[in-house]
Parts: sequence; C-alpha cells; structure tokens
Amino acid sequence: MGQSAEFGKFLKAMRSRLSPEDAGAEATSGVRRVPGLRREEVARLADVSTDYYIRLEQGRNIHPSRSVLDSVARALRLDAGQHAHMLDLLENCAASPRSPGPEQSVRPALRQLLEAVGDIPALVLGRRTDVLVGNRMAYLLFTDFRDLPAHERNLTRWLVLDPGARELFRDWKAVAADEAGALRVDVGRHPNDPEANQLVGELAVHSEQFRQWWAGHRVATRSAGSIRLHHPAVGDLELNFENLVLPDDPDQTLRVYSAKPGSPSSDALALLSLGLNAGTGSAVAHPGTTLDLEALPPATAES
Repeated sequence: MGQSAEFGKFLKAMRSRLSPEDAGAEATSGVRRVPGLRREEVARLADVSTDYYIRLEQGRNIHPSRSVLDSVARALRLDAGQHAHMLDLLENCAASPRSPGPEQSVRPALRQLLEAVGDIPALVLGRRTDVLVGNRMAYLLFTDFRDLPAHERNLTRWLVLDPGARELFRDWKAVAADEAGALRVDVGRHPNDPEANQLVGELAVHSEQFRQWWAGHRVATRSAGSIRLHHPAVGDLELNFENLVLPDDPDQTLRVYSAKPGSPSSDALALLSLGLNAGTGSAVAHPGTTLDLEALPPATAES
C-alpha cells in the first residue's frame, strides 16, 4: 500500500508541474486553487475517464495496461527516466515485499581496473548511490570516502550534507539535486530497503533543499554529463563523466571522469596526479589545503 501511494504521489507531482499550455491541453473553466493540470485535463489528454485517472492517482488497487501507462506518461510529458520510474513504482507496489538483497560487493577484477586507469578519476556506485570503491585520483578529486564511517560512504549524503562538497562544486545545487534524483530512482526499484529509508530520513531532517527535491519527486537517470569544480589544490576544472551500468549487476555503475585533452582542466588533473605520485596523499582533496609544489619531482625535459 505504501508504494501504491508513492505511485499516486508521483503522478500528482508530475501533474502539478505542468500548465495547460505546457501540456497542450484545453484549459477547463474555473479558478485554479493549486498549480498544474487538473485531473480531468490529464484524463482527457491520456484518453481515459476522469474517474479512472483519479483512482490511479489515489493509488487504488487497479491494474492499468502498458498502453494506458504510456498514454498517461505522454500526457504528463514524462521523459524516459521519469517514465521508467513510474513503471518501477507500479511494479513494486504490486509485488510482494522483497528483502534488500545481499551485501554489496565489487569484483576484484573491477577494483584492479579502477587502479589500472591511473590518472583518470573513477568510482563504482551501488545501491542508494553508495560509494563502493574508487581509485586514488577520485579520492583526491572529491574526498577520501575510505576515511568516512561505513554508513557515510554515500555520494548523495556527502553532496547534500558536507560543506566541502558545496565549496568544491561550482554548480552544487544542480549536482546535488541530480544525485537526490538518482537516489529516488533506487528507492523506486527497492522500496523495502531499510538503509535507503534511513538515509532519506536523515537527509530530510538535515537539509531543507533535499526535502524540496524529494517532495517534488525529482528523478535523474543521466548516462553522461559534466561538472564544474573549484578544487582547493589545483583550481578550476571542467570534467565530463560517463555512467556505465555493469551488465552483471544493474545496481552497480562505473562512473569515469575525464577532461578534454590539452585543456586547462587536463593540466589540473595532471598536477593533481603529480601530487599523488609525490606522496602528498589524499589531504589535497580537502578544502583549505594546497599542493606543496616544491615537494613535486622535477619536470622531465621532452626530447
């Protein structure tokens, strides 16, 4: 019943963000007391009865066909990620409660791959956006998640609650909101995960912005993107990232960051790597510290 209610809440949140003009609907008469489309307007756009759509939004025990759900998704202007999340919610509300599954683990060969890529920052993210493992460059770039207590090794938690993350990301609000949206997707797939529910509760208690994102049912499923950083050791960087879902475990994602070759950001990553190779350790990833350039090995002249 709880997840059935979540399905209805998601539909309502998606409806509230659209005006009749946005959705291409003919507005019904009368004063609008709340923003967004009315239920009868969504029903008309989806070619279903108003009563049927109301029952959908109330989370009643009904079984809509895929064609009806696709029509509702089109009426609500859902993107591919939002559409998939809607289907996850409906599927999981109808299913029997499932255990969270076995403890997350990373294959040794994947750990070796992260170290083998060397100067390219890379992380493996698991359920709940947990940081399962990263290479040394990723820890230097962001923070050394190994130093955190086990329950705090989570990307969304770090982004939302750690002041250092706010200083590091030049577009912090957008980045943190996206990770909150990724957490929302995971909760839709695994509604009975007590650790996820505990994490959401903690973030909601300590962050007003997270409460707003969560109440708005924000969903984020980007396979690629870019970030802008102001790193305390090497200055400004603009990096691209790719999210690669592992075929043998769809709950694990390999995220790899890279800079455009020959760019200032590429030079900054190289400088960060020099600090690592000189043995400066992960301290350079924390605000308020700088690389000791005199401690770096001398540059080798090119032939």
